[in-house]
Amino acid sequence: MATEFTILIQDRPGALADLTEALAKGGVNIIAIHATPCPDQAVVQLVTNNNEATVEALKVADIEYTAREVLLLSIAHEPGALARLSRAIANVGVNIDALYLTNSGQIVLQADNLRAAQKAALELGVM
Repeated sequence: MATEFTILIQDRPGALADLTEALAKGGVNIIAIHATPCPDQAVVQLVTNNNEATVEALKVADIEYTAREVLLLSIAHEPGALARLSRAIANVGVNIDALYLTNSGQIVLQADNLRAAQKAALELGVM
């Protein structure tokens, strides 16, 4: 399991730069990031190399956030790999809430039942 931080930023030039500079100043390396625009703001989800340093950097920069557990999964880079994983998770009645990639090609996966999703992935030999 890993920790995903969710941060709302303004929809303006430099907002993402402000966030990432605050993290860099705190010595935090971003290993996965996803950003989606919304009216007047953007939602940024990220996983870092150091949860404690991330919390401290965000606190110092006075940036509000929420945190939740996610899975980091390594799957084969081949046709059907994601299909097999998502089907196995669906077959145990789990809904995938979010999915994006790390810098190294791992999948960041959030689901409504992480333990069951993790078990399904392990049964496929994914982890």
